[in-house]
Amino acid sequence: MTAPPILEAPATPPASARSRRLLTVILTGQFMAILDVSIVNVASPVIRSDLGASGSGLQLIVSGYTVAYAMLLITGARLGGRYGGRPLFLTGLAVFTAASLACGL
Repeated sequence: MTAPPILEAPATPPASARSRRLLTVILTGQFMAILDVSIVNVASPVIRSDLGASGSGLQLIVSGYTVAYAMLLITGARLGGRYGGRPLFLTGLAVFTAASLACGL
């Protein structure tokens, strides 16, 4: 009788440079989105004092911003599928950054 062959787990290939770049770009975009929502939350006391907004008004502002972001995210994903993910993502990232800067100023 011969011993059954020992099965070895296949070695996982190291992540390619392209995969790492893609991950970096996606995480950068996600970081910017979270950062922007956090900035809106941090600015809420100033919004309250300058505009005289109530607590429910502040909740509406933050929720409206988040919903608008989510709707544009879904629309961007659909357009990315149609016209190509990379150019549309980079364009959206540039527009989002410029709009955030304009709102901050």
